[in-house]
Amino acid sequence: MHLVLPFASATSPAAAHATTTLALPKLERLLARLQAGPRDEGDDFSLSAPHERVLAAAWGWPLQDGLLPFGALAASHDGLDSTDASLGWGLLSPTHWHVGSDQVSLSDPASLQLDAEGSRQLFESVRPLFEDDGWTLHWGAPMRWYATHDSLATLPTASLDRVVGRNVDLWLNMHPDVRKVRRLQAEVQMLLYTHPTNEQREAQGLLPVNSFWLSGTGVTRPAPALPTLQVDDRLRAPALAEDWAAWAEAWAALDAGPLRSLLERSQAGEPVSLTLCGERHAQRFESRPRPWWRRVIGPGRVAAAPLLATL
Repeated sequence: MHLVLPFASATSPAAAHATTTLALPKLERLLARLQAGPRDEGDDFSLSAPHERVLAAAWGWPLQDGLLPFGALAASHDGLDSTDASLGWGLLSPTHWHVGSDQVSLSDPASLQLDAEGSRQLFESVRPLFEDDGWTLHWGAPMRWYATHDSLATLPTASLDRVVGRNVDLWLNMHPDVRKVRRLQAEVQMLLYTHPTNEQREAQGLLPVNSFWLSGTGVTRPAPALPTLQVDDRLRAPALAEDWAAWAEAWAALDAGPLRSLLERSQAGEPVSLTLCGERHAQRFESRPRPWWRRVIGPGRVAAAPLLATL
């Protein structure tokens, strides 16, 4: 069993403080039984999040920052035919951009509460803008629209998980084709500014959908089933919302649930792996042979907080 935990740590001072308050006895006992394995090194501004790079490596994808084709993979899960390996795919997420005094930030799309009817109305309104540029749009789900275009095969884009709550300008890179994306974003913003669906949403106290984010670009690649690989993303929502009390509660639930189960598997002699993913790096831990004296006195604990701070 290989357990992957995205958003296991974050770099903000508030997150660092929350990390020091965590009580994770099962994790600390598990870490004492495991040996540090491969480490994925990134930085604060890598376009692909550490947990995405871990999954890409597990599937054997080429590790190109910002060109991990999660869009094509999600499209196939939504029932779309993404098998043509010559096409470039991208995930178009309908979003709300918040205009502040000194920056424009992107709200978590999950907060939009966008239903299928409203999503389709917005989708059909913006589709001609893309088709005029030679893009083909596909509707997959209320929060998942897709685009195909030759340029998307080689256009690196920032993961949505990197951008939520942050200044969008920092994540629009200097690739030549990004200019087209910026223009489409501006045209979509103008079109949706007075859209009837948004007027209805605002009357209901909901945020308007006023733009989109393009991510998960690249050509289709196989993602083989890995039955022993489990991703638990319950830390994601509170981390993106910077709700560190809820994040600590999610950690406590992980320690009492999946991490306890992994510890019990290890104690029973099963080989197990754990990968902890922060904002910059990911560290894998694997089962290791234990010397006789360690089996007699027990493995002890490894403090979790200092380790999480390195991610």
